[in-house]
Amino acid sequence: MSIEPYSEDQRDALQEITNIAMGQAGSSLAQLLDVFVVLSVPRVRIVEVDSVPESVEEMVEEADCVTVARQAFYNNLRGETLVIFDHRGCKDMADLMGHDGSLDENAEEELILDVSNILVGAVLNGLGEQIETDFGFTAPNIMARSVPVDTVLSKETLGWSHALFIEVNFSLEDRGFKCHLIMLMPEESIELMRQSLDKILESF
Repeated sequence: MSIEPYSEDQRDALQEITNIAMGQAGSSLAQLLDVFVVLSVPRVRIVEVDSVPESVEEMVEEADCVTVARQAFYNNLRGETLVIFDHRGCKDMADLMGHDGSLDENAEEELILDVSNILVGAVLNGLGEQIETDFGFTAPNIMARSVPVDTVLSKETLGWSHALFIEVNFSLEDRGFKCHLIMLMPEESIELMRQSLDKILESF
C-alpha cells in the first residue's frame, strides 16, 4: 500500500498546529513542576512502519534504558502515543515534585503515568481544538520498564503499513530531565488528517 506524502503546505500546517498543541502540553508540565520547560521543534513525517523502531531509536539515542508509557486515542482519528523517559529524567522529575530519596517501583510508576497523562491530554486537547475534533483516549499504562530503546517498538506491535510519525522532546532548564512524546497514526488517519489540513489551509 502506498501513501501519498503531505504537500509542503500540508506539512507546514501540521507542524504549526502540532507546535501549538505541544506548547500547551509544555505549559501543563511547567505548572506541575514549577520550572521552565524547553520544547524541541516538532518533527512530522509519514513513514513506513518498518522504519518506526529505527526512528524512535534515533530520537532517544542518548538513553541506554528507557521506561515508556502508552496511551491510545480514538474517535475521528486514532493512533498511539508513547511518552519515553530515561532513568535520570525520572529522578529529576521526582526531586521537583518533592519526593525525597529514591523512589520505589510503585511510586515511580505513578509519577510516570501522571506526567504522561498530563502531556498526552494537553496535546490531544490542543490538537483537537484546531482540527475541530474530539479525542477519546485510554488511561496510560507502562508499556516497557528499563529496557533498551531499540526494543520498545516493532512493526508487529503496530500492525500497520504506514504511520504518521510526530515527535517532540521536553526538557527542563538546568536539569537533566528529558522526555520524548511520540504520536503515531495509521493509514486511514493519515488521510483524515490530510482533509483537516486542507480545510485549515482553505480558511487562510
